[in-house]
Order: sequence, then structure tokens, then C-alpha cells
Amino acid sequence: MNPSSPAVTPLRQRMLDDMRMRKLEPKTQAGYVRAVCKLAGFLQRSPDTATVEDLRRFQWHLVDQGTSPITLNATLTGLKFFFDVTLDRAELMAKMSPVRVPQTLPVVLSREEVARLIAAVRNLKHQTALSVAYGAGLRVSEIIALKVGDIDSERMTLRVERGKGRKDRYAMLSPVLLERLRAWWRVGHAQGKILPQGWLFPGPDPMDPLTARQLNRAIHAAAQDARIDKRVSMHSLRHAFATHLLEQKEDIRVIQVLLGHKRWRAALEVADIFRPHGPAWRNAQRGHLSLGQLKVMSAIEQCRSAALGGHVLRCEGCGTDQITYNSCRNRHCTKCQSSAAERRRGARQADVLPVGD
Repeated sequence: MNPSSPAVTPLRQRMLDDMRMRKLEPKTQAGYVRAVCKLAGFLQRSPDTATVEDLRRFQWHLVDQGTSPITLNATLTGLKFFFDVTLDRAELMAKMSPVRVPQTLPVVLSREEVARLIAAVRNLKHQTALSVAYGAGLRVSEIIALKVGDIDSERMTLRVERGKGRKDRYAMLSPVLLERLRAWWRVGHAQGKILPQGWLFPGPDPMDPLTARQLNRAIHAAAQDARIDKRVSMHSLRHAFATHLLEQKEDIRVIQVLLGHKRWRAALEVADIFRPHGPAWRNAQRGHLSLGQLKVMSAIEQCRSAALGGHVLRCEGCGTDQITYNSCRNRHCTKCQSSAAERRRGARQADVLPVGD
């Protein structure tokens, strides 16, 4: 989108300026503009003339079209920015709320399936990129942004610049992965594809990096050649990286740091054990658990998750959205009960008499 183009209306230009002022990512800006364009197409008039009833009918329209919950919530987020920030009419979106996103389990490949998948890739550049996704647990956006200078063979690390959340971090680099990267560098350098201090995985033009779509096409073709029936994507290799480390008894806190998660908990919670192992344990203990015990386990597993819904918190300063999930409010839940106990202690602190030394 070219802001200087005469086709850009003053309203769109104002929204683009608002987003650039807050330094939103280009993909975020494109998503917000796309959401407003959808509304304009539905209304067949300028989106700044929308009413509360128009927005309500638009959401019903998206639901009737079978729009996925993730896409629907992303559209509402873009509209919220448009009405709250650009138009300064927050009251129009006051009754619009995101929908609950189903909590699904990711596709996890076994070690044997990962080996078959990577071996089935015919292009050495794509094969090496897939090896980085599994060997270092990087996102596809982080892989295509790697440069030759990001490899530190002395410290055995990969430098990830401006990863998710615009944060830099270091990823692990195993000796096997380092040898694969060196093999690709020798071939790519000899062919003139890898420039000095250039992209580690360049596209057809060495000045441009490989795209995420090209890698996704490569992994889909490899899954078909390897006869893997699971629904595989580049993110599946990242899931496999974390799962296989967990199976090797690696500390979950270490895994969260390696994955570059923005927030991680200081210790495991009961829900972290119940969610992956609860169903199998309940099946083994069938007939020995009371209805009350089953309800408590179900509440703990769903607490602070998308299964119970939530709401979006927005920072007006930077435009960042954060989804806060609801609690189960079960008095036996360790998380809810500990929070309630902390509030009770705080409320009674003024009543407690000081104790001398």
C-alpha cells in the first residue's frame, strides 16, 4: 500500500498515519486495513458512517459466512483500532466482543516422521531451512530473516533479531545443525546465491530473503513424498522441537526460554500436569472418581484458557492487544483459590496488629 497514491482516501491515510505513529508491524497494519475494507464492502458506503446496529449486522454476516473465530477476532481488533483511535468513537465498539476460540491440540510429529520429512525435501536450501525449524525451534518468520552473520559457531548459538514481539534472542545450535548450515553455505556461496553478510536463505534474487510461502510449499510437498498423512506446516516442526525436548525430561522452563516465549511461569502449575495427562489418567481411574473430583479437574484444566472465553485489553499508548482469559472460579482451583487468599490477606492487612521484635 503506497500512502502517496492518489487512490488513498483521506480517511485511510489518517488510519495509516495512526498506525505508523504507533509503529505497528506492516502485517498488523495490512490486517487492520483489510478489516475496515470488509466493513466498507458490507455497508456499500464509507465505514465512518457505521452505526452500532451496522456493526452488529456485520458481525452476524461474518458468522453466517462461516468465518473462523481467529479471523473474526482479528477483524474486530482492526475495527476497534479504526473506531477507537482514528475516529475517536469508542462507543460504537463498546458492545462488540471477541468470540471464544476452540482449544485444539497441535499436530506433533514423531522423531521418525521428522527425519522422513526432512529427508524428502529435494532442495538443499529448503532442507536446511526445515532443519533449522526443528533443530532450533524457530518460527518460519525468524528462519527467513536469518543472515550469515547470525551464526556463532564458537558459542554454538543462532542470533534471532526482531523475533515475535520485536525481541532479539539467541537460539541453540547443535553440532549436527551447524554442519548442515556449513554444507548449505558452501553450495550457496559457490553458486553465488549467498552474499557476504547476506541472507542465509536467499530467494531467487539474492538481495531478497526466502518467503514463508515458499517454505510452506516445500514442506507440504515433502510431507506428500514422505507419505505423512498428518496436517503438517512449518510450525509443526517447532511443536516437534518442544515436544521431543519435553519427552527427554528437559525442564519446561528451559524449553519456554528456547522457544522465545514472551512470558513464562516461574514454576509448573497443576494445570500444566492435568492438561496433557489428565484425560488418560481419568480413563485409567474410571469408576473410582467422584463427580465432584471430575468437575474440579475439568475446572482446573480450563482455567485461564480459551475454553472459558475472555476479553481483550488494549493499550491506548502503543495499540497493543492482550487477551485475558477468564478463571473457572472454582473454590478448589489452586490458581483461583491462591488469588482469592492473596486478596483476603491484603484486605485484612490493616487489621493485623504490628508485632515487635
